[in-house]
Amino acid sequence: MVKRDFACKTCGYISEEEIELCPACNNKKFTTFWQGYVVIIDVEKSQVAKILGITKPGKFALRIG
Repeated sequence: MVKRDFACKTCGYISEEEIELCPACNNKKFTTFWQGYVVIIDVEKSQVAKILGITKPGKFALRIG
């Protein structure tokens, strides 16, 4: 059985389990159709986080389908 992670449809935050509310943007809509990801550890120092508009640390999907 393949385990699917859930990505927030708004910000791309990835969760390993189904959750009610996205901790990054408080959205309630998630999908299992996403591609690629980036892990942000230090939001303040990360140029990638600034470019992608990520404001909280975590794992984020690069493309949501």
